[in-house]
Amino acid sequence: MEKYDYLSAVKEDVKSWINEHDEWKSDYADESGKWLREDNRYDIEQDLNDRLFCEDVVTGNASGSYTFNTWQAEENLCHNLDLLGEALTEFCCEPNYITEKGAEACDVTIRCYLLGQAISEVLDELEDEEDEK
Repeated sequence: MEKYDYLSAVKEDVKSWINEHDEWKSDYADESGKWLREDNRYDIEQDLNDRLFCEDVVTGNASGSYTFNTWQAEENLCHNLDLLGEALTEFCCEPNYITEKGAEACDVTIRCYLLGQAISEVLDELEDEEDEK
């Protein structure tokens, strides 16, 4: 079994969400239609974090499960216990969280923990793509 790459998975989900929600971009667009600019980057990151933190297709936090499959969540967690430990520490969870809440909740916790980093990296990539045009 190979290690599940949570950050890449969350980044892909963030990209997909952004691409599927063009109406959201219009809230940030200037006269030329450019929505991602240096002067609004912080606001966009904050808005995305607020929107996506409870978005099931990105974190699974609204329903409590991203995979809707305990087995899949357990497989995602394999070889990622260090990352789970970081997430539990960040969110001030007790170690018994794992046994009380289960694999799906732990999977969601990691996704929520990495969301901010994923959003930042996706926006960096989108800025680079825009600069190349």
